[in-house]
Amino acid sequence: MSQVKEIEKPWRNGMAKSITFIVTKDCQLACKYCYLVGKNEKERMSWTVARQAIDYILGHEEDMPEESVVWDFIGGEPFLEIDLVDRICDYLKTEMFRLDHHWFNSYRFSFSTNGINYDSEKVQRFITKNHNHLSIGITIDGTERKHDLNRVWKRVNGEERGSYRDVVRNIPLWLEQFPDAGTKVTISSADIPYIKESVLHLYGLGIHEVNINCVFEKVWKEGDDLLFEDQLMQLADAIIDGGYYENYACSFFSEHIGKPLDCVLQNQNWCGAGRMLAVDAEGNFYPCTRFAQYSLREKKAWIIGNVHDGIDWNKLRPFLTLDRCTQSPQKCIDCEVAEGCAWCQGENYDAADTPTIFQRSTAICLMHKARVRANNYYWNKLFRKLELEGTRESYEAKRPESNPVIC
Repeated sequence: MSQVKEIEKPWRNGMAKSITFIVTKDCQLACKYCYLVGKNEKERMSWTVARQAIDYILGHEEDMPEESVVWDFIGGEPFLEIDLVDRICDYLKTEMFRLDHHWFNSYRFSFSTNGINYDSEKVQRFITKNHNHLSIGITIDGTERKHDLNRVWKRVNGEERGSYRDVVRNIPLWLEQFPDAGTKVTISSADIPYIKESVLHLYGLGIHEVNINCVFEKVWKEGDDLLFEDQLMQLADAIIDGGYYENYACSFFSEHIGKPLDCVLQNQNWCGAGRMLAVDAEGNFYPCTRFAQYSLREKKAWIIGNVHDGIDWNKLRPFLTLDRCTQSPQKCIDCEVAEGCAWCQGENYDAADTPTIFQRSTAICLMHKARVRANNYYWNKLFRKLELEGTRESYEAKRPESNPVIC
């Protein structure tokens, strides 16, 4: 029976504490779908703020009982601040050891990078030093046509230039160092027609796991869901007919989506906001980076403390009470394909009528339903193929050998 590759589960099954350092709000790129609407070159974290944040976090071990931790670094582009990042990681390692902290030797340093300066001497030296505790994802959106549609350099003299070639040259080195790494692909309205070719292109580059999702913002046009479904159906045929499912995975196809959910037994919040912690250049704490001001279009930042005064648990309390049913409209609660329909807590807040986190944005509703229809097609076709192969293999195994010819 053929084996089906699945998307790898997150480290520690996603139960590790996630702590994010917003080390810079600068980036070489100006991606058109980027939710970071307030990127700039001025706000960069200082070593003083970083150290104060670490001292506070490691000094309040009782408030963060999770067995493991993911120290996450984002920007902008985090590797623009590789000197600071390297100093932070060295300090974290020595302090966790000195304090005999329960996170010592149960941690990861995590990066999502645009990949442009991945091969630089400083970044490579950092990778060599920390390799066994590193998780690095390079974002490449697919074919050059799809990637360059959104992931463009900052304009110089009004000229727009895509970044595909600057990124793809570093993919072989990245996969050599992290052969099981997956990439993160974002879908917006304009690039729907290139989904199939892009996923297959990424497989061709040697990337075995493609994590892919639609943007949560309200950017979708009438008919996008049907175009989306058609692309996923074509992709399903290509993956199954080409046998890619044995060694490659795409997060759009999952056995665990498209079913109704029970508000008692299956009422978890999709997002980890509130269980995570983020700190910015000014030393402010947030329940997630999506609540920092540079992530918000309409609302004010939701600050839950700072490196001097610590966490204000009253400001954090609403996040600890979030679940699916307290923030979803009735149509989502009653939806027959609710399982697997995602949301972003920060986008919920930014898109809400009032400054609340208890109003779920439904901008991707039709896109999710289209995904479910294509997903059902994918698994029905794949199971039929595997069943036929299993029947044929079983027959071949049971078939008696031909009698030898006696001369």
